[in-house]
Amino acid sequence: MTERRKPKLWNVGYINVCVANFLMACSFNLLMPSIPLYITEQLGVVQTRTGIVLASYTIALLVVRPFSGYIVDLYSRKRVLLVSFICYVSIFFGYFWATTVLILVLVRFLHGIMWGMASVSNSTLAIDLVPAERRAEGVGIAGTFMNVAMAVGPFIAIHIYQEQGFHTLVGYAIGMGVLGIIAVSCIKAPARPKVERQKISLDRFFLLKAFPIFINQLFPCFAWGTVVAYVAQYGKRIDIPNIGVFFLFFAAGIIISRIFAGRLVDKGHVHKVTLSALMVVGLSLLAFSQIHSIYAYCSLGGCIGLGFGMMLPALQILYVNMADNHRRGTANSTYLLGFDVGASLGMLGGGFISGMWGFEVMYIISSLLCLCGVVMYALVSRPLFNRERLR
Repeated sequence: MTERRKPKLWNVGYINVCVANFLMACSFNLLMPSIPLYITEQLGVVQTRTGIVLASYTIALLVVRPFSGYIVDLYSRKRVLLVSFICYVSIFFGYFWATTVLILVLVRFLHGIMWGMASVSNSTLAIDLVPAERRAEGVGIAGTFMNVAMAVGPFIAIHIYQEQGFHTLVGYAIGMGVLGIIAVSCIKAPARPKVERQKISLDRFFLLKAFPIFINQLFPCFAWGTVVAYVAQYGKRIDIPNIGVFFLFFAAGIIISRIFAGRLVDKGHVHKVTLSALMVVGLSLLAFSQIHSIYAYCSLGGCIGLGFGMMLPALQILYVNMADNHRRGTANSTYLLGFDVGASLGMLGGGFISGMWGFEVMYIISSLLCLCGVVMYALVSRPLFNRERLR
C-alpha cells in the first residue's frame, strides 16, 4: 500500500503571510534591545526603570488581544491585517519625537495596540492557508519567521544603533514595515463562510478552557522577555566582544528546531516536544547565568533558541486544537496574549531584578520559572489538553 501523498504546504498566499510575518516582527524587534541602551545611555534613565518603557505595551495588549481575536473571527482577516499593519507602521514615526520617558511609554502603548491586532490576524490567516493535515508544520514554519525575526532583528539593531544611532534604526524599521504592507496586499485569502454575530460573552474574547495552559505559558515567556531585552546589556556586563552574535546563534537554534519539531507535533508528540523544550530552555538559562565566556554566550544562545523554537509553535497548537474552526482567531489571540504578557512581565521584572541584584540573578530566576513550567505542564496542562482537545 502506497503512502498517501501529503497536501501541498507552500503557495503564494502562505509565502506572503510568512514574509509579512517576518518583516512585521523584525521591524518591531529592531527596537527591543536598542531602547534599553537608548534610554540609559542617551536619556539618562536608571536601569530599574527601563522595564517600565519596555513593558508599557503590555497594558495595550491586555486590552486589544481578546478583541482582536473576536474581530478576526468576524471580519475579513486580510482586511483586518492590512489596516492594522498600515497603522502599526505609521506609529514608528512617533519615535522620532520620543525624547522623554513619558512620550516613549505613550508610543509603545500605541504600538502595542496595532501589534496585537496585526499579529493575531496574520497568524490566523496563516492557519487558513495551510492544509489541516500539515497544520502544526505550517504553523511552526510561519512561527519560525516571527521567531527568527525576533532573533535577527536585535542582532541587526545593535549594529545599526552603535554605528548610526537610534533614529536611523527607526528609519530601517519603517522601511521593513512598508515592504510588509506590500506583501500583505499580495495575499489572496481563501473565501470564508459568513459568520453570524454571536452573543457577546467572555469566552468569545478568551479561550477560557485553556486558562491553565495560559498561566503555564507565562513561565517560559517571562524568560523570553529577559533574553531578548537584556542579553545585550548582559553581554556588555561580562565583556563579550561582539554582543550581537548571541542573536545569530539564537536564530540558528530556532531554525534547526523547525527541521523536526513541527513534524513531531503533527505525529502526536506535542507533549514530548513541549516538555523537552521547557527543560532545554530552563537548563540552558541556568548555565547562561553562571558561565561567562564567548563560547558559552554563543552555544547557550543556540540552545535557548532551539528550546523556544520547539516550544512556542507546540503551545500554539494546544490552543488551536482546543477551539472550533470558527474560533481560530480567539485561540490565536489567547496564545499571543500569553506570549506578550509573559514576555512583558519578563522585561518589567527583569529590569528591576537586574538593576537590584544583577543579570545573573535575573537569568537564574528565569531558569527556575521554566523548570516550574515543566512541573505545571506535566501535572495540569497535559491532562487538560487530553481531556478538552477537539482534534
